[in-house]
Amino acid sequence: MNLRTIGIIIRREYLNKVRKKSFLLTTLLVPILAGGGMIAMMAIMMTTKENLKKIAVVDRSSIVMPMLEDTESIDFVDYSDFCLDSVKANLGTLCLDAVLSISEIDTERRTVDADITSSKPLGMEMADFINSKIDDAVENYRIKSYGIAGLDDILKEVRTHVRLNAYTIDDEGREQVSETGVYAMFSMILGIIIMLFVTMFGGMVMSAVIEEKASRVIEVLVSSVKATELMFGKIIGIALVAVTQFVLWVVLSFGIISLAGSYFGADLMENADPAALVQGMGPSGDMTAMMTENTEISTILTTIQGMPLIKIGIFFLLFFIFGYMLYASFFAAIGSAVENEGDSQQLQMPLTIPLIVGYIIAIYAFRAPDSQIALWGSMIPLTSPIVMIARIPFGVPDWQIWLSLGILILTTAFGAWASAKIYKVGILMFGKKSTWKDLWQWFRQK
Repeated sequence: MNLRTIGIIIRREYLNKVRKKSFLLTTLLVPILAGGGMIAMMAIMMTTKENLKKIAVVDRSSIVMPMLEDTESIDFVDYSDFCLDSVKANLGTLCLDAVLSISEIDTERRTVDADITSSKPLGMEMADFINSKIDDAVENYRIKSYGIAGLDDILKEVRTHVRLNAYTIDDEGREQVSETGVYAMFSMILGIIIMLFVTMFGGMVMSAVIEEKASRVIEVLVSSVKATELMFGKIIGIALVAVTQFVLWVVLSFGIISLAGSYFGADLMENADPAALVQGMGPSGDMTAMMTENTEISTILTTIQGMPLIKIGIFFLLFFIFGYMLYASFFAAIGSAVENEGDSQQLQMPLTIPLIVGYIIAIYAFRAPDSQIALWGSMIPLTSPIVMIARIPFGVPDWQIWLSLGILILTTAFGAWASAKIYKVGILMFGKKSTWKDLWQWFRQK
C-alpha cells in the first residue's frame, strides 16, 4: 500500500465531512442541546416544588393522625368524624385532593389497614412519605403495647446506622478514599461513550461507502487507487472527523455550561433545595443523605482525584481507536456489499449484537469487576473495548489490560485484512443483493 495515497484519501474524506453543513450543524447543536438541557434540568429540580395537596384523614385507629404532620407540600385535615364514603364522593366539593382511610387496630396482628383515594395519582415521594408515617405510628403502638417503661428510648439508642468508609492502598502503601458509586458512574460514562462513538462513526464509514457505490463514484476512484488504500483512507479520515467532533463537543459544552453558570448559577443556588436536586436523580434516600452532606461531596471529589486519570485516559484512547478500527473495517466491508442502507440491516445485526452484549457485561462489571464474565468480556475483542474500559477504574492488573489490548490489536489487524479482501470485490458488485455466503466467497478469493 502507498502511504502517500492513503494520506491523500484521508485528507479528502476529512475535508469532505467537516465542510458539510450537517457536520457543522450537529457539532453546534449537540453541545447547545446537552448544555441547555442540563441547565434546564438543574433549574427545574432546584426550584420546582410539589403543589400543595390537601388530604383528608379518616382515622379509625386514633394512632395515625397524631403522626401526620403538615409539610410544604401536604396539608392533612382530620375527617375522622365524617363518613368515609361521603368524603370520597365529595372530594371536589370539599376542595380535597385525596382521602386517607385508616382502619381500626387489628389486635391480633397489632397493625392497621390503610387506603388512599385521590382524584389524581399521587407522586411516589408523597406516597412513600405517608407510608413511612403510618409505619411509625404502628411501630409506636407496638412499643407501647409491651408496657415496658422507657422502651421507646431504649430502642432509639439501640438503632444505629454505621457508614462504611472505603479506602484503597496504592502501590506506595498510601491509603486513598474510595467511593464505589463514583467508580461505577465513571465506568458507565466511559462505556457509553465508546459504544455510541463506535456505532455512530462505524455507521458513518458504511454510509460513505454505500453513497459512493450507489453514485458510481467508486468506479472512478478504484481506477486511480487500490481498493484497500481507499478503505483504510476512508476509515482513518472518518476517525479524525470523530476525534475533531468529540473535542469540539467537549470544548463547546464546557464553555456553554460555564457561561450559563456564571450568569444563572448564583440565582439557581440561592433558591436551590439540595435534597430536591438529589431526589431528582433517583428515589434512594441514602443517596439523598450522601449528597446533601458536605463531607460526602468531599469524599466524591477525593475519590475522583485519587483515580489514575492519566492511565484511564490513555487506555480509553487506545481501546477506542482499535475498537473503532475493528468495527469500522467490518462496517466498510458491509457497505461495499450493498447498494442502499435498507439492504445493510440484515448484515449489520451480527455487529450490533456484540456491542449490546458488551454493554450489558459492563453493567454487570460495575457490581463484580473481577468476576469471570467480566474478565472474559474484557478479553474477547468484540466486547473488550467497552468491558475493559469499564473495569479499569476499579483496578485491573496491568497484564490483563495489555493482554486484552494485544488481542484487540491482532484481531483488528486480521479484521482489517479480511474486510479489505471483501471490500475489494464488493465495491464493484452491482445489481445483486449480497448475503453472508457471498461475503465468505469474496474473502476466500485470492
